[in-house]
Amino acid sequence: MNKDNSCKIHKTAYRNGKTFEQCKQDAVSVTEHLSKEIETNQEISWSKVLEYVDHDELIYKLTLKYLRQRGYDIGNNKTPIIKKSK
Repeated sequence: MNKDNSCKIHKTAYRNGKTFEQCKQDAVSVTEHLSKEIETNQEISWSKVLEYVDHDELIYKLTLKYLRQRGYDIGNNKTPIIKKSK
C-alpha cells in the first residue's frame, strides 16, 4: 500500500488541549461529585452542571451521559433538572 494513501491517525485536541480520554476522565470525576450532590439535594439543574464543568461542552455532555448510565433522570429541554429516578 502506498504511504500517501494510508490512513493517518489524528489526535484531536479539545478544549484546553485535552485529549478525548482526558475529557472522559474529567467527566467521570465530575459525575462522582455531582452524584453526591444529587443524593444530598435531591436534584441539580443543567445550568449548575454547565457551570461546574466551566462551560466545556464535551465534558458537560459526557457528564450527562454518565449520570444517565448511573440511573439518574437527566430531564429534557422542558425540565432541565437532574434527579434520582423513581
